Formats: sequence, structure tokens, C-alpha cells
Amino acid sequence: MRPEVHIFDPPALFQATAKIFTDLANQAIANKGSFSVALSGGSTPRKLFDLLADLPAGTIAWQQVYFFWGDERHVPPESPQSNYGMARECLLSKIPVPPENIFRVHAEEKDAAVAAREYEEQIQKYFHLAPGQVPVFDLITLGMGPEGHTASLFPGSAAVKETKRLVVSNRVEKLHTDRITFTFPLINHAACVLFLVAGKEKASAVRQVFEGPSEDVPASLVHPQNGRLIWMLEGVAAAELPSSIAS
Repeated sequence: MRPEVHIFDPPALFQATAKIFTDLANQAIANKGSFSVALSGGSTPRKLFDLLADLPAGTIAWQQVYFFWGDERHVPPESPQSNYGMARECLLSKIPVPPENIFRVHAEEKDAAVAAREYEEQIQKYFHLAPGQVPVFDLITLGMGPEGHTASLFPGSAAVKETKRLVVSNRVEKLHTDRITFTFPLINHAACVLFLVAGKEKASAVRQVFEGPSEDVPASLVHPQNGRLIWMLEGVAAAELPSSIAS
């Protein structure tokens, strides 16, 4: 399936993304009674989370939404760097979601590899997976860095080449830290993957993504096998795309 590419300027970018999130949630809940979503971190989704938190009561049946994270920094949940902590502050603390519906990475664990293995087991248990099976998230939201990383899959890092594990710890040498991240086998099984990308510093990486898959630009390796791929782009982030791609 061809990627769906949508270009907006703020605040329309975040409003349109919130509508897609709402529509996907309501469709999944209507069809099967639940909506599984993996959130992204970084600064860009903060405005999306604010909009979702401000939706009128009843717009989404939050009691039937199950939250996960596509990656996490190796920090405790109270750290200002925590992806979970940001989502809790902006969204989770403001909506009626049961605590048991929130599956955070236990990144306070001293060993990031242990945290990754435990998170993989949480996912396997939630989706009732047999050994070797891969879950199908209803939605995985992703961002992208200026060098083309997504989740915590950085150029040149070992996790980019992972083919079997669902979640791994990944050493990011340029940041001198470990991260816990979804792998491409997991991401590419999702029913829908949505990139939310803002900032003119991302324009070159966005162009490279659409020039073809390359491990040098990990975001270009995201291609759901049987699902939708949606790119929600701020105008300045899409500035180098040819007109044949932009819709």
C-alpha cells in the first residue's frame, strides 16, 4: 500500500492528527471492543496529547483504550526525559483511563536489556501471543529525528538489524545511553503506523525516506505488511518532497 501523505501547518497538523486518532480508536472499539495504541515520545506529540485530553467527554471511550510506548529513555518515570512521564502529564492524568490499561516500560530498571525483555513479555501477555507470534497494534505513532531515526532505532545502531525480537535495548553511542525500543518486525505488523513530523530541520530526512529504504535512514524501513502508513507532516518538514508525493 502506498503511504498516505498529508501536509498541514500548525495548528491544523495536530487537529487533523487528533481526528485520525479519534476515528481509529472509535472504529477499533466498535469492531472489537478495544483500541491498542503505542505512543511516541519527544516534544512533537505534546500538542497532540493536549488536544486529545481536551476532547469532549464521550468522544473516545478511554476505558477501552490500552496504552503502550514505542520507545523509552533509560530513566525513571518521574524524569523530565521520560516519554511515559510526558504522556502522563499531558494526557493520561486528564482522561478516565483505568490504570490497568497503561503499559509503561519499567525503565527505572538498572539493566536496559532486562527492561526491554520485561516489556516484550508484557506485550506478549496482553496480546495472548504464542512463541514466535507478532502482535498487531491498532495504531503505532512515531516521530522522526533530523538524521532519520524513529522510535529509538538510530542509524548505525544494532536494533536496526533486529529481525526476531519485539522489543530490545539499543545502545545509542552519540547520546551515550541505552534506549528501549520496538523493533521493525513489531512496527511493521501494525494495522496502522502514523508518523507525526514537524520542524524544518527534518526536511532532508523526510525527502530521503521517500527516496527508498535505507538503514542509514531508519524511518524509511517502516512499511506495514498489511496496514496503513500515514505521514502527517508540517509544511516546512515537507519542503523538499516532490509535488508528486505531497497531497
